[in-house]
Amino acid sequence: MRDIGTYFADYAAYHQTRGNKLFHRIGIPPIVLSGLGMLARVGGPVGGLRIDAAMLLIAVSMVVYLALEWRLALLMLAVSIAFYFAGAALPMWVNVALFVLGWIFQFIGHSVYEHRQPAFLKNGLHLLVGPLWILNDVVPVVGARPAGDDTSTAPTAP
Repeated sequence: MRDIGTYFADYAAYHQTRGNKLFHRIGIPPIVLSGLGMLARVGGPVGGLRIDAAMLLIAVSMVVYLALEWRLALLMLAVSIAFYFAGAALPMWVNVALFVLGWIFQFIGHSVYEHRQPAFLKNGLHLLVGPLWILNDVVPVVGARPAGDDTSTAPTAP
């Protein structure tokens, strides 16, 4: 597995225009929120505990995130837990609407502004890198942003 800076640089290469970056910043959080909300409904009892698909996705994602950047992984765990409970509390139709709307934003960003296919079509791991990239934009973590990446709307960490 490559380091987070390499993944961020590769991901950023597919997100060069302001419009595409904006549409991703708006679209990715609802996709994660609603995706977890929908997956929270798929599961059942396992050894006396209720386990659902959202919990499994969070667990697998955390393994990947911890291997890439432990500080961002811990922040993403907190965000994932909050999104899990918020998404699970939403009616299913709201989750579906948010999920579809989030993906529409992604594809508008790529088709209207970037004129390039989404990064996850090249490497499926970018489906996990995208949310981490957005989180790092909101809460910059020292050493996680590749050198020369001035795409952040948040101040840089000291």
